[in-house]
This record gives sequence, C-alpha cells and structure tokens, in this order.
Amino acid sequence: MSDITGTAVRKERDPRDRWGEEDLGAAGHGGPHRVAVLALPGVPPFELGIPSRVFGSAVDAEGRPLYEVTVCTADGAPVLSDAGFTVQPAAGPEALATADTVVLPPTHAMPELGQGGPLPSEVRAAIAGIRPGTRLVSICSGSYVLAAAGLLDGRPATTHWNLAPEFRRAYPRVKVDEDVLFVDDGDVLTSAGVAAGVDLCLHMIRRDHGAAAANRAARMCVVPPWRDGGQAQFIDRPVPEPSLAGTAATRAWALEHLTEPLTLARLAEHARMSLRSFTRRFRDEVGMTPVQWLTAQRLELAKQLLETTDLPIDLVAHRAGLGSGNSLRAHMRTAFGVSPAAYRRAFGTSAPPPPPTAAADGA
Repeated sequence: MSDITGTAVRKERDPRDRWGEEDLGAAGHGGPHRVAVLALPGVPPFELGIPSRVFGSAVDAEGRPLYEVTVCTADGAPVLSDAGFTVQPAAGPEALATADTVVLPPTHAMPELGQGGPLPSEVRAAIAGIRPGTRLVSICSGSYVLAAAGLLDGRPATTHWNLAPEFRRAYPRVKVDEDVLFVDDGDVLTSAGVAAGVDLCLHMIRRDHGAAAANRAARMCVVPPWRDGGQAQFIDRPVPEPSLAGTAATRAWALEHLTEPLTLARLAEHARMSLRSFTRRFRDEVGMTPVQWLTAQRLELAKQLLETTDLPIDLVAHRAGLGSGNSLRAHMRTAFGVSPAAYRRAFGTSAPPPPPTAAADGA
C-alpha cells in the first residue's frame, strides 16, 4: 500500500498573485495593519473580543505590534450586546473607510437576515464606505451581514454548521461549505461558529507574517496555532463508548514520524484497530479522513521548513514526508495556490538549516 496523500482541509486562496513580492499583511501606509471590528446591536461579547485579543497578541521578532485594532459601530453610538451590557465603541464608520481589514462579528438582533431580509440603512451605508480592496472577514453568523450586502454572491463561504441550511436558503448565490473551520477566498474570509474565529485570525496572521508570528500570538492566547479537522467533529452525534480506543495517541505518534511512509494500515496497526474501525473512528474524532489530516500536517511542516531554513525544496519535501519536490509543488499549488519557492520568498527568514535528523536525509 502506498503512503497516504491527499488535500488540505482548510480552503484558502489568494487571487492577487502577490506571493513572493511583498508581505501580504503589510499596510500600504507603513504602520501596523489596521483592523476595524464592526460591532452591531446584539453582538456576542466573545466573538467581538476575538480580533482584539488575537491580532493584539501578534508582534514581530522585536516585539513590535503588527496590527492596530479598533472597535467601531455603524453610527458611532454605543450598542447593546446580547449579554445585556453596552459596548462603547472607539470610533464610528470612519474607521471602516481607513481600515486594511474589516471584521464582522455576528449579531443576534437582526433576525430578518435569516430570511434574506435587507440590512438596516445605517449598516448598509457603513459597509458601502469601506474602501475597494479592503480585506473583509466574518466570524460565525457575521457571514449573514456580508451575504445581505451582496459581498458573498458567487463566492465560497462558511458559517456555523447549525445555521448552514437556513443560510443556504436565504442566500442561494453563496457557495456554502459547512464542513470547514474557515474559508479563505483571498480578499473575503469567513469562519465557522464562535471559536473558529480564533482559527481564522491566526490563519490571517500566518498568511500575513508567517508561522512564527502566528505561533507567538497563539502562545500568548494559550490556544493551538491551528486545529485539526473541520466542523464535522463538532456536529452533534452519538458519543462513542468510553471503552473504545481513540486515535489521539496515533495522531501524536504520526506527527513524530512524518518523514516515514505512513500507510493507513500502519496507522490502524498502531491504534490496534481494524482499517474500517480506525477510519470511522478517526473521522468521528477529527472530522476528516486520515488521508486529509496527514497531508495537512505534512504541508504545515513543509511551510515551517520553508520559512525557517534554507533547505533545498527536495529535502523539505522529504523531511515533511511528501516525497519529491514535484510532489510538494503539486500539493502547495492545490492547497495554497503558490509554489514552495514563492512561499519561501514571501515568508522565509533565511535561518540556517537544522542539523540532519536521520541518515535518510542523505547528509
């Protein structure tokens, strides 16, 4: 049986073809990347606070902030959160007009959006004032606001899995994928429910400034730099019998053996399960197949090696368990729309390569 390969679970692309030319998160004005968070009536406090907490934790190697986050409202007035307290904004809609990224947390005070109804006039006017080319981001049902403004028509997007059927009926022009934690469609990004907003913000830091900056922010927030799988792992389903073995130990073991051939049979053997039982249990726990998960982990390792070492592409591919340089190029083109060389030019730190870890490296 051949080694497991597949495609990454997170869906992302950058249609601007700017990889390797400049830092994707660099603000044209020369300062920190400006993020405006639009607080609407009925905003949940947790989701509202995610951008400030995560982007506010992003610093460069010298400790300088990479983002400047401002919470604003559509008219500059305070709004009532769904927790019963008032949010006093730092700015009004003028912050949207100067932002490099605009984030839309959910609102629980506009039920008409669930039927495809119109946005309130002040919200529509505020969104209309956003500069062309500004990166647009939604957290959870903030996607309803983007969809109601017509900004998701014909585009892939996600939202909370429990809202997906309603969302699909209300906005049939949107290509909804409720199986993923977030969708990166270049200048428009959407995330799934609640904590998936953390995943998306960390992804944007990684996309803008590389894995090292994202890892620093994740450590400060005491969260994982990325989470395995998609929303399928969180959908309500029968709880497995506690006596049944899980796959967590095998996943941890696989991460330490990515360079080696890892067949489905070998993984199942390590977990002491049949192939069928292992595959079913893996999907229940992770929300994707072993093929998809393993390839995603190898691509993350390859990206880290491209960022932090000067190893040749073929050796990066080998150490990440992706075989040849051609295989790595094909996987990165499919998953990220960029070649390994272009990714290294964009995010590489020109650090010396680590010492060989195995004789198989050919040292």
